[in-house]
Amino acid sequence: MSATAAADAGSAPKAKGKSKLLLILIVLLVLLGAGGAGAFYIMKKNVAAAAGDEDDVGVAKAAAPNRGQPPTYVALDPFVVNLADKESERYAQIAVTLQVDDPKFAEQMKGYMPSIRNGILLVLAHKTSRELLERAGKDALAEEIMREAVRPMGIEIDPEDAAEEAEQSSKKKRKKRRAQVHNPVTHVHFANFIIQ
Repeated sequence: MSATAAADAGSAPKAKGKSKLLLILIVLLVLLGAGGAGAFYIMKKNVAAAAGDEDDVGVAKAAAPNRGQPPTYVALDPFVVNLADKESERYAQIAVTLQVDDPKFAEQMKGYMPSIRNGILLVLAHKTSRELLERAGKDALAEEIMREAVRPMGIEIDPEDAAEEAEQSSKKKRKKRRAQVHNPVTHVHFANFIIQ
């Protein structure tokens, strides 16, 4: 056997091995690309659904809360206010944290914070210690704070709408008399509540 024939015979298996390896790499790259494109499509569809974009039949979807993410909170500086007691000088020190349904709304609230604090302070100043010492008084205060926190941003929540919304959620009624305004503040948490 000549030297060139032996070299050709030795390089043939190497070339065949390289072509198989190249073919396997190409197939893997195609599969990875298809998997990545599929994942991107699914993630984009989920993001669009969470953002409230329209679905395939043209009906707008409501943005569902993301159960995997913690809620968004806006902590307010503590309030120290004289209460409306007539028989004695009483004051309250109350720290409030607002729970909102959207992080973007929480950022918007920061620009309105002086007006929000003013409104909440006025609500607190009209309360008596007797009202605030009871659980029902604290619950009523929380509802008033929820309404007052969004008022500077142009969202007017009627007290009757808030009461009706709470009643409907407790009784599971679906019948609505008039369109209710959505309040992005979903809950008021009291971090500190001292009355002296």
